[in-house]
Amino acid sequence: MPWAVLLVSAVLEAVWATALGLSDGLSRPVPAVVFLVALALSMLGLGRATRDIPVGTAYAVWVGLGAVLTVAYAMATGTEAVSAGKLVFIAGIITAVVGLKVVPARPARRPDGAEGGRGQPAATP
Repeated sequence: MPWAVLLVSAVLEAVWATALGLSDGLSRPVPAVVFLVALALSMLGLGRATRDIPVGTAYAVWVGLGAVLTVAYAMATGTEAVSAGKLVFIAGIITAVVGLKVVPARPARRPDGAEGGRGQPAATP
């Protein structure tokens, strides 16, 4: 479930980034409201996902997918040019995001040497 929440949050990141661009400096009310609502929901989802996914991994996935979706939408709508180079680099971002999901997580080491799991502090005796 945390990964599904993270993916929805990444989609919402693309929504707020696109709405920000359409808002003309937050001067157009509808895109500005879409920006604010999507931003809040995206951040809440990211925060929720980091309860179970290490924050570094969650943030990298959130930013990477959000960026890919934002650029893909801009290319699909014609506001950004499509080029082979851009597609190669977008594929690289997607590959890196998938890699973060499939690489096994190791328990985090705390400064005191105790092990915590998946971004959680170790239990104290």
